[in-house]
Amino acid sequence: MTAQTLADLARVPGVAPRDAATRDFVFNHTMLRIKDPVASLDFYTRVLGFTLVRKVDFEQAKFSLFFLVLVDEAGDIPDADEARREWLARQRGVLELTHNHGTESQDGPVYHDGNSDPRGFGHICVSVPDVQAACARFEALGVPFQKRLSDGSMKSLAFIKDPDGYWVEIIQPTAL
Repeated sequence: MTAQTLADLARVPGVAPRDAATRDFVFNHTMLRIKDPVASLDFYTRVLGFTLVRKVDFEQAKFSLFFLVLVDEAGDIPDADEARREWLARQRGVLELTHNHGTESQDGPVYHDGNSDPRGFGHICVSVPDVQAACARFEALGVPFQKRLSDGSMKSLAFIKDPDGYWVEIIQPTAL
């Protein structure tokens, strides 16, 4: 049976009350490995509206990290690198893209998206104010869909695909 109330959720096996020691913990980010940083940065900034707030290159180890956030006001982001690093560590829902240098010149997919066998990672999700308008915009931009609003029984959500084939769920807070 689906849990409907907070009391029901508290009784789900394996769920423990939040320990006071975790009070100030923040779910900060998730990381996706990417093949081509130009294509991925274009998708996440132009198509989904993320802002790149930090880039770190590890030349010796041959990889780069790109940290992106969805912010209302870019002016709230500190300009100085150390202050921005500290600000970034306090944010919720940050997307970290990791590029291993050289993968952009490899043929075909480089990373497993988790949605075919063996299954693992599933998707990230972006909430939009109007899912129908967002999907019309994605369609006009030529973004590939995994699931359109009209597909299947769940008509209130869609899935688009990023350049590496990772699924991005698109939802809105209110009912359609």
